[in-house]
Amino acid sequence: MKKLTIIGAGKVGKVFGRRFQQHSDFSVVQILNRHLQSALSACEFIGLDPVSALADCRQLEIADVWMLAVNDDQIIPACKMLHVQGLLHADSIVFHCSGAKASTELVAAIEAGAAVASIHPVASFADPQHVAENFEGTICSIEGDQRALVVLLPALDAIGAQVAEISAETKLLYHAGSVFASNYLVTLLDTALLAYQAAGIPPELALAMAEPLARQSMENVFTLGAAQALTGPIARGDMQTVARQQEVVAGWDVKAGDLYQAFTPPTQALAARKNYSEK
Repeated sequence: MKKLTIIGAGKVGKVFGRRFQQHSDFSVVQILNRHLQSALSACEFIGLDPVSALADCRQLEIADVWMLAVNDDQIIPACKMLHVQGLLHADSIVFHCSGAKASTELVAAIEAGAAVASIHPVASFADPQHVAENFEGTICSIEGDQRALVVLLPALDAIGAQVAEISAETKLLYHAGSVFASNYLVTLLDTALLAYQAAGIPPELALAMAEPLARQSMENVFTLGAAQALTGPIARGDMQTVARQQEVVAGWDVKAGDLYQAFTPPTQALAARKNYSEK
């Protein structure tokens, strides 16, 4: 079995670690986190002996595969650390889990002759336990050296991932799609809830109002397509209402007004697509 060491076993690292340990031919041998208690917690989650937990990079031993599940700004320093300590060689595989960064960030590993890649799971890791138990079918984007893919693709298949191969050149744009679909969607819903409350609706009732609208709208997008799912004043061509509403929203909150205004042109374009398809 190939020895896998995880550096930065937070939510993503723990989930991958458990799935790899239980379902692939990777044997997780060490966990390096900034704090020992965090590393111990990750070992418990993955199902490893506490002796595998480290908080000192000088204790690292050579592994076949290195997973860097650190924050984006720590990818390059972590990779350099492995190189400086002489832990990388021509048969090493190093991959990180950033959605925005490409495998080309792993310059130190490339200089050491190692194969590099990036793997990004398209999922929300707010609840690692739930994700780990329901990982089957999770889409994971991957790009990198062919030498790395030959090893990593079978490992991802073994843990139940649905793989999407992308390119390093389009990685940032790809990740922006995930940000729109997840992070900004949360921000938009928060703005909707605050607008309800500013209009005098109690928070609990605001949630009850927004939930069916949001859930049904998303369901319609995935079943009918975005254009057909669009409803509301812009879809009806009622731009007078849109203009008045934008003014009221801006008067309530300038940033919310800017957000409302920013959404108007792309929504008009979407409405045009809907009208064209219905002709």
